[in-house]
Amino acid sequence: QVHVVESGGGLVQAGGSLRLSCAASGRIRSINLMGWYRLAPGKPLELVAIITTGSDTNYADSAKGRFTISRDNAKNTVYLQMNSLKPEDTAVYYCTANIWAVSGTYFKSYWGQGTPVTVSS
Repeated sequence: QVHVVESGGGLVQAGGSLRLSCAASGRIRSINLMGWYRLAPGKPLELVAIITTGSDTNYADSAKGRFTISRDNAKNTVYLQMNSLKPEDTAVYYCTANIWAVSGTYFKSYWGQGTPVTVSS
C-alpha cells in the first residue's frame, strides 16, 4: 500500500514564509512526477508547481519568483518553499505523486489529504 502525507502548513502573516513537505511511503517501485496543487475557497483547484525526477520544474504564474519546489528522490519527498506569502495564497495545499507501486502495473496518481495554509494580512 502507498501513502502520500503532507506536513508544514499553518498560519503565517503576509510576507512570511512556510515550507511544505510531502513524503511518499509504502511499497514503491518508482516515482516520476511530483507536485503541489491548492484549493482556495470559492476557487477551482490550481496547480502550483510540479517537478520531474530530473528536477525540471514548472510553476503557476502566481508562484513564480516566490515559491520553490524541490525533491529528495532518496527520501521520496517533495518540498514547497513559499516566501513572500500573500493572503491570496490561503488555501489547502495538496501533494500529488505519480507512483509505480510494487503491486501495480504502471504509474498511478496518488494524493495526500492536504495541509491548510492561512496567510493573514
